[in-house]
Amino acid sequence: MSESRLAAISIPTGTPESIACVLRDGPRATNFIPLTGGTFTMGSLARPDEQPIHEATVGPFAVAFAPVSNAEFAHFIEATGHEPPRFWDDERFNAPAQPVVGVSWFDANDYCAWLSELLARPCRLPTEAEREFAARGGLEGALYPWGDEPWTDGTLALGAKGTDRPLVTGSRPHNGYGLYHMGENVHEWCSGWYDPTGYAGIPLDPADPDAAPRRASRGGSWRHHVKVTRIAARSALAPGARYNDYGMRVYVGLL
Repeated sequence: MSESRLAAISIPTGTPESIACVLRDGPRATNFIPLTGGTFTMGSLARPDEQPIHEATVGPFAVAFAPVSNAEFAHFIEATGHEPPRFWDDERFNAPAQPVVGVSWFDANDYCAWLSELLARPCRLPTEAEREFAARGGLEGALYPWGDEPWTDGTLALGAKGTDRPLVTGSRPHNGYGLYHMGENVHEWCSGWYDPTGYAGIPLDPADPDAAPRRASRGGSWRHHVKVTRIAARSALAPGARYNDYGMRVYVGLL
């Protein structure tokens, strides 16, 4: 996405103003929603890697209301000369209002480091606990960020054939915390290593890549048969991989 494309961003009709603002003005306008943190029930019985269900506590943090968009990532590329994402020139994935995809875990961390300097705030990727807490939107025990029923029909449905690309940001309702796309659209990188044995194993050594060759991620994917994902569902990918259904969302630690 060149500088000229940056200057000619088209904002889809019906885009919430908080999202339109960041599309127009760039990452400086990122809207972070502060959360007080607390203790919540993490995990589920649906899959072994989501067990055991346990009480988890997270401190205060703030989270961007939406995944990083192509429009925002373009500012990062222009400012730093960073290599564009893998699908930057693919018309299915490069609309300014779509979430950026094709970013590796390393790319995501580079963006956070740059944004930290731009905003003078400690921007980073979330822990899995923070991501699950934020996705719940205050709904303790719910399967999805909006309740217990998946989006299978009605105005929220994606249709029997789904979609062949990510949705534009803000095209589905936000959760109880005002966060968009916490259960669908693109997988979002988390900070930690993924442990396939679940939450009861021996803590992984980040210095040993053979112990955990994948980084954790959360959220749904436009590419999968099931387009929406349970809050507790986990996913993972090799940190250097760049897939067209992997994006990122920025978090900020609060004192």
